Amino acid sequence: MAAEPPSSLSYRTTGSTCLHPLSELLGIPLDQVNFVACQVFALFAALWFRIYLSPGKTSPNVRHAFVTIFGIYFVIFCFGWYSIHLFVLVLMCYGIMVTANVSSIHRYSFFVAMGYLTICHISRIYIFHYGILTTDFSGPLMIVTQKITTLAFQVHDGLGRRAEDLSAEQHRLAVKVKPSFLQYLSYLLNFMSVIAGPCNNFKDYIAFIEGRHIHTKLLEVNWKQRGFHSLPEPSPTRAVKHKLCMTLVSLLLFLTLTKSFPVTCLVDDWFVHKANFLTRLCYLYIVMQASKPKYYFAWTLADAVNNAAGFGFSGVDKNGNFCWDLLSNLNIWKIETATSFKMYLENWNIQTATWLKRVCYERVPWYPTVLTFVLSALWHGVYPGYYFTFLTGILITVAARTVRNNYRCYFLSSRALKVVYDVVTWAVTQLAVSYTVAPFVMLAVEPTISLYKSMYFYLHIISLLIILFLPIKPHAHTQRQPQTLNSVNKKKKRLIPPRKLSSAGSIL
Repeated sequence: MAAEPPSSLSYRTTGSTCLHPLSELLGIPLDQVNFVACQVFALFAALWFRIYLSPGKTSPNVRHAFVTIFGIYFVIFCFGWYSIHLFVLVLMCYGIMVTANVSSIHRYSFFVAMGYLTICHISRIYIFHYGILTTDFSGPLMIVTQKITTLAFQVHDGLGRRAEDLSAEQHRLAVKVKPSFLQYLSYLLNFMSVIAGPCNNFKDYIAFIEGRHIHTKLLEVNWKQRGFHSLPEPSPTRAVKHKLCMTLVSLLLFLTLTKSFPVTCLVDDWFVHKANFLTRLCYLYIVMQASKPKYYFAWTLADAVNNAAGFGFSGVDKNGNFCWDLLSNLNIWKIETATSFKMYLENWNIQTATWLKRVCYERVPWYPTVLTFVLSALWHGVYPGYYFTFLTGILITVAARTVRNNYRCYFLSSRALKVVYDVVTWAVTQLAVSYTVAPFVMLAVEPTISLYKSMYFYLHIISLLIILFLPIKPHAHTQRQPQTLNSVNKKKKRLIPPRKLSSAGSIL
C-alpha cells in the first residue's frame, strides 16, 4: 500500500479487468478496485462461513478446504499469473517444514521466505520495471512470509527447545505437532487474511477452525461471579459494524483529504523554495496525515472480515465487554494521541510489530533495535525511501528514549506539569513521525533528499546532538529478553541465602 512518488509511473494490470469501467468512473487504479471488491466479497463470504459452516455444523477439514479454495481464488482474481509466486513460496516452505530438522527449521524457513520475498521485490522493481502500484502481489507475499516464519519459530519452540528455556508467551504459542498439508495451506492462504492480513498465530487459527477459539478465552473468566450460570455466546456483529463504520469514514477521507494533499506536494517548487520553515513543518504534518486513511481503510476492513468469520475474539475487558481486537492492526485513537515515538509504533501495524518482536527482537543476541529495523525495511521492500525511514527511525528512537529517561521524572510532581509534558511530547511525536515516514511514502532518493534539505535535516541534527551530549540512562522498565523458567529459577537462587537454599531444595 505504498503511495506514489513524484516521478511518472506506469500502472500495469495484474488481475481481473472486469471492474475496469468502475475504476475509470471513480478515477482509482484498477488494482485498488480489485482489492476492495475482493475484501467486500470476503466480508459476505465470512458471514456465510460463520453461519452455515460453523464448527457445530461441519468438520474442521471442510472449513479448512473452504477458506483455502476461496483464498486461492481471491489471489488469482487480484493478481493473475503473479500469484504463482505465492504458491511457489508456500510449497517450498512446506517442504522445509516436512523435511528439515526441528532444531534448524526456523532458520531455513526464515532465510528461504525472506530471500524469496527480497528477490521478488528486486525483480519486480529493478529488473521487470513493474512500476509502483498501490496494491500488487508483493502484499500477500509479505503476509505469507510473516506467517511462514511465525509458524516455523513456533514449531521450533514446541519441538526443538526445552520447555524451561521458553518464555511464558513462547510456551503458550509453541506448536508441538507439525501441521498437515491442508492445515498449512489453510493457515497461509485462507481468504480472510491472504489479501491484506493480518498475521496471526497458528494455534489461535487452528482453535478458530476447530471451534475452540472463543470457548478457550471465555474459560479465563469466572462467570459465576458475574451472575452467569453458563458460558455466554459472544457475537462479533457489533464489532464488525463498528469497524465497517470506521472503514467508510477512512474511505471518505481517502477520496477527499488524500486526493487534496498528495505526497507530490512535498517536492513542489513552492514547498521547497518559497515556504518558510514553520509552514513546511505544518504542511508536512498535514500531508502525512492525509496519507494515513488508506492504511486505516485496508487494515480495519481486513479486521472486520476476520471478525465476521468469527475469528479475533480476545476475551473480556475489565468492564465485562466482549473484545474482538485479537487481530487488530492499529489503534487509531492511540496513534493520533501518542506522546512518544514508542507509543506511536506500538499502535501502528500492530501485528507486524508483534511479528518483528517475536522472530527478531527477542531472539537476536546483539543490536536488537538496529536488526529489527533492518528486518522491517527488508520485509517492506527495496525502495530507498524505506531505508531512509528506518535508519532515521533508529536515530530518533534512541534520542527520544534518552530525553525521556533524563527529563520525564521532573514533570511528574504535579498534574499541571504532567499535562504540559504530555502536550509538548504529543506535538513533538507527531512532527517527528511525519518527518521520519515521509521517505516511506516518497520511496525514491531524489525527492527524499530534496525534502530533508528543505527541512535543513533538523531532526537528524537534533537527534545526533541529544545522543552525543545527554547521558544515556538505562530504562528501568525495559526488558528485551523474555523471562524463561530457567532465568526465573536462577534469579530465585541468587535471592535465596546459602543456608536456606538446601532447605528450599529439599522441599522441591
